[in-house]
Amino acid sequence: MTTVGIATGAGRGMGLACARRFTGMVDTLLLVDRDEATVAAAAEDLSASGGGTAVEPFVLDITDRDGLARLAARVSELGTLRAVAHAAGISPTMADWRRILTVDLVGTALLAEALRPLATAGTAMVCFASMAPVLARTRPDPAVAAILDAPLHERFLDRLHEALGPAIEDPGAAYAFAKHGVHRFVQQEATRLGPVGARVCSVSPGIIDTPQGRQEAANHPSMDRLVQQTPLGRAGRPEEVAAVVAFLLSAEAGFLTGTDILIDGGVCAAVHRQATGNG
Repeated sequence: MTTVGIATGAGRGMGLACARRFTGMVDTLLLVDRDEATVAAAAEDLSASGGGTAVEPFVLDITDRDGLARLAARVSELGTLRAVAHAAGISPTMADWRRILTVDLVGTALLAEALRPLATAGTAMVCFASMAPVLARTRPDPAVAAILDAPLHERFLDRLHEALGPAIEDPGAAYAFAKHGVHRFVQQEATRLGPVGARVCSVSPGIIDTPQGRQEAANHPSMDRLVQQTPLGRAGRPEEVAAVVAFLLSAEAGFLTGTDILIDGGVCAAVHRQATGNG
C-alpha cells in the first residue's frame, strides 16, 4: 500500500522543515505552496536528498476549493493518506483582517473538509496554530465562540465583525482569533476523525527564526522583548517545531488527538507568571 503525505506552506520556513521530516516516513510526498518557483525548488532539493520518498510539488492557494479538490483527487490516485502537516498561513504584517482569518482559519477548515473522506486508520494531521491566543489568553464569550466554531458559514467574516465590532479589524487581533479558532477546530475535527481511527492535533509555535518570523519582528519591536523573556533565552528553530510535528504524526503518538502542543520556549509561562506577580 502506497502511503501519501502532504506538507502545506512547504516552500520555506516551518513548512519546509516539516517536509524534510517526511522523507522516509511516506512513499510519496506532496509539497503544497502557492509560490510555484519556491515549491518547485523545494521539491527538487528534497528529491535530491534521497530517503526513498517520491516528492511532487503541488501549487495551491489553500483557500481555493477547486484546487483542494484536485489535491484530494491526486492523493487518491497515489495511494492512502498517511500524514498531513498543515503549516500554510499568514501573519499580521502580511494582510488585512479578512485575509488573515480566511487563510489561517477558513483555509484550515477547507483543507480538512477536502481530505476528511480520505482519512482512515493511521491517518494523522497536524494543523499549525500559534502561541498568540495563548499569550493573549483569548477567551471569547459563548456567542463569539459559536461563530468561530463555524468557519465555513457563508457569512463567517461578517458574523464575526458583527459580534466583535471594529476591534477585529486589527490584524493582530484577527490573527489571535484565527489561531484560537484553529485550536477549537482541531477539537471538533478529532471527534469527526476518531471513528475511522484517524487523528488530528495542532501545534502552537512561539517566536521561530523563519523568514516570516523575521518579517514580523522587523515590524514589531515587542517581539525582541519576548525573546528576552523566553526562559530558554532564544528564538526557536524550524527544525525543532518539525520534530514535534513528526512525533505527532508518528504511530508513537497514537493516543494523541484533539489537543494542542505549545512550542514557545516557555515564554507564555514566563509572561503569565510575571503578570500575576510571580515572576
